[in-house]
Amino acid sequence: MPHAIYPSLLNCDLARLGEEALSAVTAGAHGLHIDVMDHHYVPNLTFGPWICTALRDYGITCPLDIHLMTTPVDALIQSFAAVGATRISFHPEASLHIDRSLSLIRDSGCLAGLALNPSTGFDHLTYVLDKVDFILLMTVNPGFGGQTFIPHLLDKIACLKRYLQRHQAPIRIAVDGGLKLELIKAIAHAGAQDLIIGSALYNERGIAHNLTQFQHSLAECLPP
Repeated sequence: MPHAIYPSLLNCDLARLGEEALSAVTAGAHGLHIDVMDHHYVPNLTFGPWICTALRDYGITCPLDIHLMTTPVDALIQSFAAVGATRISFHPEASLHIDRSLSLIRDSGCLAGLALNPSTGFDHLTYVLDKVDFILLMTVNPGFGGQTFIPHLLDKIACLKRYLQRHQAPIRIAVDGGLKLELIKAIAHAGAQDLIIGSALYNERGIAHNLTQFQHSLAECLPP
C-alpha cells in the first residue's frame, strides 16, 4: 500500500465516538490513530485502553494505531494489545529498554513502531531496525492537537527515507502533526507513507469530503 491515512481520534467529537470512527472508515480511512497521553511524558491527558474496547464493541474492525506518549510504556503495551490494538508506537526516551519494549509489542501480536520527536535523531534505530515495522516522525512537538507543521522537518522525512534505503530496511514512514491538504504532496514526495491527520479532517466540511480531498492529492503522487 503506497499511502494510508489514519484519522486521529483526538480531534473527533468524543460524544459521538462510534459514529465518528465509522464515518472515517466508511470514507476510506485505512485505520484510526489513537493518541495516548499520560500528563507526564507530555502535559496533556487523554485515552486509556478502554477506547479500543469501546471501538471494537461498536463494530469497528479496521486497524487501530496506538501512539504512546507515556512513560513507562511496557504495561500499556500489553494492556492495549489485549483489547484490540493493531500497531503500537512509543518514544525511545520513554523506555528503559527499547529492544525489550519493541519485542513486547511484536510478541503481543501487534506491529511495532518508534516515535521520533522533531529534535530526536536516528541513533536509537541503529541496533533495533530488525524489530521495527514503522517509524512515526513527529512534525510537531507532541502533546496537543491543532499545531502547525514544522517546515524544516520535510528534510527529516527525506533523510529518514534515505537512511532506511541505505540499511535496506523495509520499514514504513508515518508522519504526524499539522498535516494540511496543501502540504500533503510535499510530505508524500519526501517519503511519508502513513499520514496521521487530525484537525484538517474534522472541520465543518465533514470527514468524508476532507478525506476524499486528501486521497485525491495522494493519488497524484503515485507514478503512472
